[in-house]
Amino acid sequence: MKQVSLLASIAIVSLLIYSCGSGSSSGADSQSSSGSAAGDSSMVAPENKTAGQGAADEAKGKGKFTEVKLTHPLDKAMVAGGKTVYDVKCAACHKLTGEKLVGPGWKGVTDRRKPEWIMNFVTNTDEMIDKDPAAQAMLEQCMVRMPNQHLTDDEARHVLEYMRENDGKN
Repeated sequence: MKQVSLLASIAIVSLLIYSCGSGSSSGADSQSSSGSAAGDSSMVAPENKTAGQGAADEAKGKGKFTEVKLTHPLDKAMVAGGKTVYDVKCAACHKLTGEKLVGPGWKGVTDRRKPEWIMNFVTNTDEMIDKDPAAQAMLEQCMVRMPNQHLTDDEARHVLEYMRENDGKN
């Protein structure tokens, strides 16, 4: 009986590790490569930072996204792409409610964080956790370091749009 429960435990842990791993799914890759015209134009290339930007940069996180242009109304194609990425790479650890699973729930995240911070966090996870005070505070609360999911810029933008829909934005 102990062997059966040990094998079941190993199987569950293996599935959890696999689902949170950095491997990509062909479904998510094809969704991100198809993209949408609005998705491509809603991201702005990185800018050179000056010394006087300290507090503003902190709210935007550490990474290449310094300005994200949001769509109004929501881009339904990006929302669908974000749902696909969520289902494949995020749902194992995050709920769409405010309830913590392994990581924090997503409800209200677009109210608490700037779009640039969210996109920097999901594309530059390791540096954000190492250097960003808000990311470090989440690590202390959740006690689990989020694995880098190696999201493309388009996938990150789609996830942001899905988060906005989840928060009732239009």
